[in-house]
Amino acid sequence: MDLSSISPTLLIASLMVAATPILLAAIGELIVEKAGVLNLGVEGMMITGAICGFAIAVETGSPVIGFIAAAAGGALLSLIFGVLTQYLLSNQVATGLALTLFGLGLSSLMGQSYVGIKPPQTNKLDIPVLSDIPVLGPILFNHDIMVYFALALVVLVWLGLNRTRAGLVLRAVGENHDAAHALGYKVIRVRLLAIMFGGACAGLGGAYLSLIRVPQWTEGMTAGAGWIALAIVVFGAWRPFRVLLGAYLFGGVTVLQLNLQAAGLAIPVEYLSMSPYLITIAVLVVMSAKRGRTSLAAPASLGRIFHASQ
Repeated sequence: MDLSSISPTLLIASLMVAATPILLAAIGELIVEKAGVLNLGVEGMMITGAICGFAIAVETGSPVIGFIAAAAGGALLSLIFGVLTQYLLSNQVATGLALTLFGLGLSSLMGQSYVGIKPPQTNKLDIPVLSDIPVLGPILFNHDIMVYFALALVVLVWLGLNRTRAGLVLRAVGENHDAAHALGYKVIRVRLLAIMFGGACAGLGGAYLSLIRVPQWTEGMTAGAGWIALAIVVFGAWRPFRVLLGAYLFGGVTVLQLNLQAAGLAIPVEYLSMSPYLITIAVLVVMSAKRGRTSLAAPASLGRIFHASQ
């Protein structure tokens, strides 16, 4: 095994890229859960966003339009979930699982004619002077725009939740929807907007995989990324910057196992490939052991059905 072939600078830079789709999906799901809704359909929304973004980018030749289409596709799919759970009062867990299955099937159907096609290239930002700084330049200032968008989104979500009236209303709905309704807040409207925001973010995460990370369309290419995003929200205790840390932790383990494979580590490839998921499960087990601390962070109305007549 030749560990000298692993560059720490490139490892950290690759970590940021690997974490971006998970981070986008997780920060969107955080907003959904802060509103008191549990949407387990993140995987379905991500894969739908992946094919919507890929198809539109290929047809138009513009990755930007592709990302917009991915956000729209994820938001539209999440709206179906929102109508079913908020108006028809269906079970959120069952509906979310059905949404994932529906998204996987729909994306497989839509993507049949796009297998083997290369999407238009998304260029990296070349920031003058900063990108030439030794070590820090390649790590921080030599990425595509979506890496910085995801980081900015984390900051904006934190500010929105903690420094704005809209964030206060969102958290109030998630903590006690009956009290929020009694105060005159439109609980269903707030939750629908949060659900659509989460769907749009998941769609962007999926499009990042198909347009930048891979880049190509492959059936089932999200490979459980949506479930990892759900786990990271719990790991982050429903706090934006902890979610950022969780996404980067998973991205780091993913990139490290790929580098160890390339370095010739004498461990079967299958064990290395499953290591990010095993480590994520281990972290969740440790977090669940601190049940009191975690339960205090979870929105009190998470997963509960709201009906205005109650």
